[in-house]
Amino acid sequence: MSGNAKNDKTKQSVKKPFVTGNAVDENTVKNSLLFFGGLIVVFFVSFLVCAMTNSTGTVMRLIINPAVIILVITIFFNRGSVHGAEAVARGEILWQKQEKGQSFSESEKKICYHPAKAFIIGIAGTIPFIVVAVILALNTQVQTTTAGTLPGWMQAYMRRDEVAAPLVSYLESAGMGLTDILRMIVRLAVMPFVSLVGADNYQAVYWVEKLSPLILLIPGCAYGIGYLSGPALRSKVHTAISESNKKRIRREKKERRRRAGILKPKEPEKLN
Repeated sequence: MSGNAKNDKTKQSVKKPFVTGNAVDENTVKNSLLFFGGLIVVFFVSFLVCAMTNSTGTVMRLIINPAVIILVITIFFNRGSVHGAEAVARGEILWQKQEKGQSFSESEKKICYHPAKAFIIGIAGTIPFIVVAVILALNTQVQTTTAGTLPGWMQAYMRRDEVAAPLVSYLESAGMGLTDILRMIVRLAVMPFVSLVGADNYQAVYWVEKLSPLILLIPGCAYGIGYLSGPALRSKVHTAISESNKKRIRREKKERRRRAGILKPKEPEKLN
């Protein structure tokens, strides 16, 4: 363990210069649409997984839902990391061209790494959900009952007119309004948080809906933060290549010295 720690300390990080691009480029719209499509897939799968936890015990609900939230954050963080590393690699290639006096187009430069690029893509790709969430947050109210449902023990009294008349509104299915449609969309997107607090905890669900615009920013922020790790990932790649080359050179030098007779091959150990 101490030897490995010592080797890690002696390793020098290798960083190569790269050309910085623009925050917005010709691929921003396409990448935002891809991000939006990825959100739909992730939200739908999360909805199916987390909706099933509503019928399980509290312990399983408190385990599965946070795990899903962490998994979603990890997925978008990794996607951002890959995008950032690729953007830095393009910038390194253009830097080498620049040093050699070779020309490159402005569009090639724009798609290179820029710290704000992934945040813009993430927010733009989430905008449709955020707009819906903002409208719902401004209009939502605490849900305490649902029209159209009655306790089972009331059914025996519904044959009496004096009982049925005041309760007729519960027997008619209420029309679905705009807020109900928006609530369906938002709850599909934030189902891990709704399931985490408990669908029957109306006050907590109310606050989830109020805070849903901020909750929906989490995937985009994870994507942007992952993208920022692009230079560090490229540095690790260059460091690994450098260390590999050093080991290869040491082996070649040792082999040349052995062939020249400077180093004698190890003699086999004699056994008594």
